[in-house]
Amino acid sequence: MTTAQVKDVIREREQRTGWLLVLPAIIVLLLVFAYPIGRAFWLSFFTQNLGTQLETEFSGLSNYVRMVGDGRFWQTMWNTTVFTTASVLLELVLGVGIALVLNQSFRGRGLVRTITLIPWALPTALMGLAWAWIFNDQFGVVNDILRRLGIIEQGITWLGDPTLAMIAVVLADVWKTTPFIAILLLAGLQSISSDLYEAHSIDGASPWQSFWTITLPLLMPQIVIALLFRFAQAFGIFDLIQVMTGGGPGGATETVSLYIYSTVMRYLDFGYGAALVVVTFLLLIAAVAIAAYFLSRSRSNAAGAR
Repeated sequence: MTTAQVKDVIREREQRTGWLLVLPAIIVLLLVFAYPIGRAFWLSFFTQNLGTQLETEFSGLSNYVRMVGDGRFWQTMWNTTVFTTASVLLELVLGVGIALVLNQSFRGRGLVRTITLIPWALPTALMGLAWAWIFNDQFGVVNDILRRLGIIEQGITWLGDPTLAMIAVVLADVWKTTPFIAILLLAGLQSISSDLYEAHSIDGASPWQSFWTITLPLLMPQIVIALLFRFAQAFGIFDLIQVMTGGGPGGATETVSLYIYSTVMRYLDFGYGAALVVVTFLLLIAAVAIAAYFLSRSRSNAAGAR
């Protein structure tokens, strides 16, 4: 047997061993993710509403046709888009700033990094309840501070106004999940060699120029990954808004997840709820595909910059 044949045999054994080791994880993923999505896809072609009928009837694409004319669905989609866009962009800007600060050398840096993670580590439902009290119109801390500063005379009904309620839930989400983006970006910053900044400063570049020409291009893969994670989490937000506003006032903060929950658990319309799940899943898949494309491009650009 030649050396090349021996290498091929060893490679085949390694691949077989690798598949055997990965197989349990693949089975678990299929049971946890693939089966529920497949079941929802199958159920979306049926009419199954325990509130009006007991029998399940095949209805084809009627649930999807109903969705096209469902004004509440499009309103929740708009609310979800506004919430996701505002929260993710704010978290990205703040996360980059915090990561740049935490990447500097100063006394007590380890303690500061640990404290930064506390908002992200706390339970979301608990923090949602706390933020609901913070924005309370009578006893909230925000109104109390604004009164002491002389900005307002009467308490603002933050969670009772459609626009202010959306601002409140966005701020609460930004406060909680910005540390997640900051930590991811901090890991990316630590992989950038300091020699690049030294060489750039010798050429007369300012720190701001170094940020745009070195830091941002080399940090782009981590930025895309962070945005991908946060987009998926923000688009599927449920617990924070459910605790703070319940989707109100008047559905102004109701997201797609809350609408699906209400459709399935309150109205017992499983067929239409499954169709909503399928459409939401397909939108997330499309977003992941777009993010993966930009991630591959950013990695190639970063490799060229290095």
